[in-house]
Formats: sequence, C-alpha cells, structure tokens
Amino acid sequence: MKLIGYIFSMLSAALLAMFGIGAVYLSEMAKDLPDHRKLAEWEPALMTRFYAYDGTPIAEYAKERRLYLPIAAIPSRVKAAFLSAEDKSFYSHSGIDALSIVKAAWSNAVNLGSGQRMIGASTITQQLAKNFLLSSDRTLERKIKEAVLSIRIERSLSKDKILELYLNDIYLGLGAYGIAAGALTYFGKSVTELTVADAAYLAALPKGPNNYNPHRHPERAISRRNWVIGQMQRNGFVSAAEASNMMARPLGVEPRAETFFMAEANYFAEEVRREVAGRYGEAALYGAGLSVRTTLDPTLQRAAQRVLRAGLVEYDRARGFRGPVGHIDISGDWATALAEQETLADVKEWKLATVLSCSDAGVRVGLRSPRLGSEPGPETGFIDGKTLQWALKVSAGGRFRQADSIDQVLSPGDVIYVEKAEDGYLLRQIPEVQGAIVSMDPNTGRVLASVGGFSFAQSRFNRATQASRQPGSAFKPFVYAAALDTGYTPATLVMDAPFSMPDGAGRLWEPKNYDGKFSGPSTLRTGLEKSRNLMTVRLARHLGMDVVAEYGRAFGLYDRLAPYLPMSLGAGETTLTRLVSAYAVLANGGRSVQPSMIDRIQDRHGRTIFRHDGRDCDRCNAASWLHQEEPVPRDNRERVLDPMTAYQVTSMLRGVVERGTARRVAQLDVPVAGKTGTTNDEKDVWFVGYTPTLVTGIFMGYDTPRPMGYGETGGGLAAPIFIDFMKVALNGKPGVEFPVPPGLSFASVDRRTGRRAASGDPSSTIEVFKPGTGPCLTECPVIDGMGGEEPEDVPATLREQLLTAPQGLY
Repeated sequence: MKLIGYIFSMLSAALLAMFGIGAVYLSEMAKDLPDHRKLAEWEPALMTRFYAYDGTPIAEYAKERRLYLPIAAIPSRVKAAFLSAEDKSFYSHSGIDALSIVKAAWSNAVNLGSGQRMIGASTITQQLAKNFLLSSDRTLERKIKEAVLSIRIERSLSKDKILELYLNDIYLGLGAYGIAAGALTYFGKSVTELTVADAAYLAALPKGPNNYNPHRHPERAISRRNWVIGQMQRNGFVSAAEASNMMARPLGVEPRAETFFMAEANYFAEEVRREVAGRYGEAALYGAGLSVRTTLDPTLQRAAQRVLRAGLVEYDRARGFRGPVGHIDISGDWATALAEQETLADVKEWKLATVLSCSDAGVRVGLRSPRLGSEPGPETGFIDGKTLQWALKVSAGGRFRQADSIDQVLSPGDVIYVEKAEDGYLLRQIPEVQGAIVSMDPNTGRVLASVGGFSFAQSRFNRATQASRQPGSAFKPFVYAAALDTGYTPATLVMDAPFSMPDGAGRLWEPKNYDGKFSGPSTLRTGLEKSRNLMTVRLARHLGMDVVAEYGRAFGLYDRLAPYLPMSLGAGETTLTRLVSAYAVLANGGRSVQPSMIDRIQDRHGRTIFRHDGRDCDRCNAASWLHQEEPVPRDNRERVLDPMTAYQVTSMLRGVVERGTARRVAQLDVPVAGKTGTTNDEKDVWFVGYTPTLVTGIFMGYDTPRPMGYGETGGGLAAPIFIDFMKVALNGKPGVEFPVPPGLSFASVDRRTGRRAASGDPSSTIEVFKPGTGPCLTECPVIDGMGGEEPEDVPATLREQLLTAPQGLY
C-alpha cells in the first residue's frame, strides 16, 4: 500500500508539473498569437466588375475571383452541403471538436506505418483560423495555436459570421474563391440556383480542388460528390429518395460561357480599366470589389463593331487576297495540328480551317475544333468556287496579279479563315486596314459605343483613343465656326481661287481643291458643303491662325495647335474621341463636353465614390411628390460657342449631307449634320455626323499611314459605315429637329451670290442669320484673305510640313 501510495504521489506530482508546464507554454504562446478580433473587420479581396448602363456584365478583374455573399443570401441546402462535408457539429462545438479529434487520433494510430495520409479533425473555425491568421505548416505547434485561436474566435464572433467568412474565403479551384464565384465558374449559375448535387460537388472541392477536377478526374469527382450527398442524408438534410436521385445525376459541370461578357466591348472595357486603375490604383482595381457602371449601350456597341468590321472587310477584300495565314501537314492528324493554330477569339463568326482539296467547283476545308475528342469527328465544309472570284486577285507587297484558278491561290494544307454562310462557307482574311468608331450623347458626353479596331485579340492598340491622326477636312467646321463667331454669316463670300505663298525656305506652298477646280467668289455655306480647301485657307488667313488655333483648343481637339495655315486644313493630329467630342459641342448648342465611359463607381459596400454627372439639382431629392414640376439639374458646363453660331454651323453641315460631300447620308431621312474628312494621298478617311441626341465618328486608315487608293474619301468609305450604324441607332425612333436658339432669323439667299433671293427660287437656299445681320441686297463684298505675306520665321521643322501638309481634301 505504501508503494502504491508512493507511485500515485509521483504520478500526481508529474501530472501537476505537466499541467503547469503546459499552462506556462500556452501562456507564452498566447502572447504571440495574431489578434483574432480583426476577423470581424476582414475585407476580402473581391473582383471588380464592369457593367453596361443596363446592367449587362462586360468585364471583371481580380487576382482572387470572389463575390462576397452575406450568410442570409446563402441557401440552406448549400450551407448543409458544406457542414456535412467539413464540420457536421459546427453549431454545437466551441471551436474544437473533441470527439472528432479522438476518432482521428485512433484512426491515425491504426494506420500508422501503412503509408496512408494522416487525417485531421479541424473544424470550420479551425480552418478559418489557419487560413486567416496562421500558416499551413503541418506542425504540432501550429495545431495548438489553431485550437487556441478557434476558441477565441468562437467567443467573439457568432456562428453565422464564422460560416459566412469561411464560405466566402475558401478556394474551390479554377481561380474561384468563395461559393458565389464557384457557382458561376463551375455551373454558370448564381448560388440560389444550385441544386443539392451542385452544392455537394462544390462542398467536395475545399479538400483538394485539383483532385476532383471535373475534366481530369470526373469519376473521382462524382464519387466525392456522392459521398457528400450521403453525409447530407445521414445528417438529416435530405431524404433518402432525394439523395438517391441526386447521386444518379451526372456531374453537370457547365462552366460559364465565354459569351457571358460582351466580346464586342473589349476595347471599351480596356479603356475603362485604364481609367479606374489610374484613378484608384491597380490594387483597388483587382481587389477592392468595385462596381463600375459604364455608359455603354450594348445594342449600339454590337452594331458599332459589326458595321466597322464589315466596312474594313469590304475595303480590304476589294484589294485582293494576300494568301493563307499559315500551313500545316494534312497527311496525318490534321485536326490536332490545326487545333494548335492561334485564332481570333473575339471574332466568333470566323473559324480557322485548313484546305483539304481544291477544284474548279470550290474548296473542301477541315474546321478547327478547340476541344478534340468531344465531337464525333473533325468537321469539314465546302467553299463554293463562285464566292472565291475576289481571291483570284492576288495581292503581294502592294502589287497585284490575276490568277486563272483557285488552285493557283490555295493548296492543301493552307490555313485560312472561313465564315459560315447559308450554303457552305465563305473565305475570309484579316484586313490590313484598321479603323475606329465612337458614338456619344452630345448633351452629357456619355460614350455609348466605342470600338478601337478590327479585333482586340489581334491588336489592343485603341485607334479611337490612342491613335493621333490628321483629321483633314473634318477640322474645317471649326474654322468656319470661328468666322461665324467673329461676324461672318453663312452667306459671306470668300474667294475660291488658286494662290501660292513662300514657306520661308525659298519654296512655294500651293494648296488645291480636291477636284483641282475653283469657283471664284462663293458663300461660306458652299465652301463647307463642297469642302473647298482654297476658301478655308483664305478664311483662316483673314481670321488669323492664332484665332483658329484657339478654337481648336477650346473645342478640346488639341492641347496646342501650331498657328500655321496648313493646320486649317486638318494637318494637326488628334484622336477620334476628341474629334467626336468637338462635334458634340456643335450638336448641343455650344456647351463643352467631357467624354466619359463611366457613369458611377461604387465600393464594396455600395457607396458611390465617383459620379460623372456633376450637375447640381436642388429639388431632385424631394421627400414626396406634391404635383410640383419635374426638377431640372443646373447645367454648369462651360460655354464654348455661341448657341446661334452652333446652330449656323449645324445648318451648314446639314447642307453637307443634303447637297455636299456626304450626300449618301441623306438616305437616313432624318435631320442629320455631318462632315467628311480625307487627308493628303488618301491616307486617312473620316466621317463625323450627328443628330440632336447622338454624335458618331468613324476613322479608317493603315496603322503605318499609307495611301488607301486614289479617289478614296471619307464620303465613300467612312460615311457608309455611319449609315449602317445609324440605322440601328435610329430604329423605332422618330427624327428630331435641331432646336433653334431664339433671336435667329431666316432668309432666302442665292447660293452663288449670297444676295437675297425670292422665296422659292430654285437657285436659292434658306439661310440663318444672327440679329443685326442678313443677306446682301446688292453686290456682296468678297473676302480674299491673302493680304500681306506669310511670316518668314517659320521653324525649320515645319517648313517641310508647309509643302507636304494634307490638303483637307474631300
């Protein structure tokens, strides 16, 4: 008995010593533990999403693709799946599950030496502590810290909050963090649309997403999913019948379609991305969970891309076929070889194909399949020989040759682009020429559509915002606006006749009209409608180029325009977006316009942190409606142009559409004003047109400027694209007249002489006059504009420009 008492005393002392040492160890360890209270204020990295004005998703940016959902928004079946898979006693334990720890310890002891991986007994709270506050080291010290932190977390946070943090933090594979992103990534659904089987599969993933990848290990994925469903049945979350039904279902993984976002909005979204990153930084863009409501109109954006591509393809096809994009060996597995070829992902209507055989009847092709083995076999098609006549004109290095048959152009193994037609396929080629289109609300500056090139996948360079090009005659309306603002009228006569002037280097500059002809004294209206270069230069000379340069700056076309006469013909470089913004000033009656692609930005909590519309509205937030008038925001924008002048220019630009260089636009049969633009040697072509509610501009040209072909003009190439776009924009909408500012008067004027004419005279037009002005009653004075000499102190860098500057043209 003494021996037993002695042994008991020793054991008790040892046990007390162990408890003491353990207490001291835990006390010291607790001093270095992370502060668990910061979990309550945790803000996870969330994806930033861009939306069109109607809520259509157009892009998302994230390092961790995550959408945060509060626990109340998560369906019970989804929570049940994760609890059954990870921690069935979650709502009853205090942070650690002692029974599970004992079971795991016994199982590990039994399997010791068997080579099997040791199992854990971590609760959801412990996993949260590890993921947020600790490392993933598999050590006893880390497990002890994890347990201590778990108990502390349970004391400071509610069970629902812990589960909410866990379900929004877990990594589910394929770049998805949290169940909201997981539901979209794997099933293309919202969380509320998930079935029990879907939720069970997602609940199976946290243990090892790669182990249950639906594409690499489908059998293993189904087995694990069914295990989770079985656990849900055992825990009473689903009935036996429902569990059996769900287990019998296929995995059903259908990743979110690539078309979930608008491929047509790639250029637009990239421009918005740059602006958001510049405003808030890259870290906020990829992790702050911003919600960006853009100005984009999906209908107009799709139309803009379609008509621009069609215009580029039509122009390019008329220049002949440049040959295949590649060549593969078709003697073996041509489908695999073709699948390795890169394609334009955003031109979905085009497919890569390889030529299998050629004959007089046409070409048999094999089509590229992105996922081999999932189809019955490689798909083939046929291009009818009748549709290939354009390809017989072969272009190489700017020279052309005419082929006699298609087998002189294509051969087996050639890789080409094709497009599905009603009967077979059509041959396509990526155009060398590029272009851009921008459409804007002139009253707010909201950019409704913007496309910066043929294909974003081909080139990310945005020709709408980044390409500085010479606008040619598209700049002339602003020269005429300067004249009208300083006392001229649309009936003022300016001499249209040849002239020359020294350039300061012993040579002469001799601008010409596009057709090489001249008309003598002509009204300003005629000069603008017919895009007369000689008249424009004389007018700019008479006004003073410093005045013209200041108008170019005030309209936002240039930061600084060199005050030299060639600039009056559009020799200064600007972007399409700036040009469209300048025309918007004319369309809205003279108010400055700041183009914007963003309406509003909200942070992760829904607070608005940016709003483009800065107008004040005192009565917009009335508590109730008591039959008061609708509030009108105060327009505090700078006035750039007299509204009377803006209307006069608009009236003249309507004449460009009705009688001038853009006559084909008149087929729209609504009030439209616009101006064509073509630079020297036809290197760039433009058209900008507008209604009271929409202004749209089109640019076409090669990235490395070169002639587009003799006789090519803005009216012939860019205007048809404008027409096709406006047919969509105006569909179902009545034509709207441009509002007339009070004080203007109208009179019948002879188009040739500028004198008052009898009403109804076929050679007359209705002209617009400001108060105190009117048509001449007798002979009108003629502005010559060539008095004095051009300054001889022209910088040497501009002397050559004076000789080779664009002529404004047509």
